[in-house]
Amino acid sequence: MKLIFSLLFLSLKLVSFFHPATARGGERSFNASGFMDHSFVNRRRHLFEEDHFRKLDNLAQGYMTNSDLEMAVKSFGQRCANISRIYSIGKSVWGVPLWVMEISDKPGEEEAEPAFKFVGNVHGDEPVGRELLLFLANWLCDNYIKDPLATLIVNNVHLHILPSMNPDGFSLRRRGNANNIDLNRDFPDQFSPVNDDVDARQPETKAIMSWLEDIHFTGSASLHGGALVANYPWDGTQDKRKNYYACPDDDTFKFLANVYSRSHYNMSLSKEFKGGITNGASWYPIYGGMQDWNYISCGCFELTLEISDDKW
Repeated sequence: MKLIFSLLFLSLKLVSFFHPATARGGERSFNASGFMDHSFVNRRRHLFEEDHFRKLDNLAQGYMTNSDLEMAVKSFGQRCANISRIYSIGKSVWGVPLWVMEISDKPGEEEAEPAFKFVGNVHGDEPVGRELLLFLANWLCDNYIKDPLATLIVNNVHLHILPSMNPDGFSLRRRGNANNIDLNRDFPDQFSPVNDDVDARQPETKAIMSWLEDIHFTGSASLHGGALVANYPWDGTQDKRKNYYACPDDDTFKFLANVYSRSHYNMSLSKEFKGGITNGASWYPIYGGMQDWNYISCGCFELTLEISDDKW
């Protein structure tokens, strides 16, 4: 089992590109009487928002649009039909299908093999993962039978790849979804009862939760941006303080995080995180995160992989 996890992590070739977005806020303006000119401020705010979005849009040049991504997924399914199955786990707030590529020598069948999932673009403004996951899928397709590693993965793992969990956020060039909700704070949490409100849960979150009811995943990794580190549970603490909070399988999670970090040259040499790995709560506590929910509710060992210092 450890070998299978290692091979999955080792097969992901990471690259760093693009530059971080920068923007400055507008200035206040007052009229001669000393009162704020609201029409002027509103115009400035509108111009600032347009300028800010234009800068983000420029950063997104070269990335696949949601339509491009859908075509790429379907094209992959047609080209690699012998080892793949394409399906949707649901839709976003705006009705964009959440497409998944299953890769296996027997796609769609139940076997005594571990099921593993990759999830990208959890945050809309962290799009590098969605591109990398398409590269990974196509690498497996192109090298199956030809390359021993690709063949081992396809023949011994049911791999499910969701390139974009948050297509609406990507279109909006922002972290949250169309309702401006951070999807990595929207899952049920052992320390946060407020997340138990089912009616408030976002459709993208519900789709992930239903997905794990249907498929019993052994392991998982979600791809993020803005740092360079492999993060493992727990993500939060009972007293809400920042400190190392180990889960029952802490040693296993550290092993998995180390396997990934060591295969990523820059991550393993991190000066901020020893060995390029971190316990989530030791870094900064969050509540409603996907990785803790995977582990608690489904027995799925998930890592949160921060794969690039630059989000764009």
